[in-house]
Amino acid sequence: MKTSSEELLSMESENSHENEHDHNEAEPPRQDTVPLFGYELLREVLIPDLLGKETPDILYWAGKHLARKFPLLSDEEIQSFFLEAGWGHLKAVKQGKNSTEYELTSPSIQKRLEMKEQSCFRMEAGFLAQQIQTQQKTITEAYEEVQKRQKKVHILVQWDQKDKVAD
Repeated sequence: MKTSSEELLSMESENSHENEHDHNEAEPPRQDTVPLFGYELLREVLIPDLLGKETPDILYWAGKHLARKFPLLSDEEIQSFFLEAGWGHLKAVKQGKNSTEYELTSPSIQKRLEMKEQSCFRMEAGFLAQQIQTQQKTITEAYEEVQKRQKKVHILVQWDQKDKVAD
């Protein structure tokens, strides 16, 4: 007899409460997470070893590719995606006529900036550029600036309202 994943989770939940006193408090939903060490091994060691000096450019285009796979409709959705992806907390800090400056922060970014001489955030910049391009339907580019002392990253997204994207 096969056991469904819901049944397994239910059994696991029951087993974890066998030794506890009865309580009616709802538990937060279970979340799968990737250990930061594993993520950093891929991001900061393996990918640069495989891609070499082309790493920043390829990561930028990989970010744009991911954005096409996961189109988002608002800044709030983009911010949620960044958190879910483990990329950090993204917030718009300055809005101009043809640009928006974002700030990206997180404990993992702080750690990366403390431990590594240079860290690359081109994937995040490419993802953000493509999301804004899709939303505004104008050619968009993004440039990141690592602010090592403040332990954060600024991403400047720029577009030209006259340079429309063909549908």
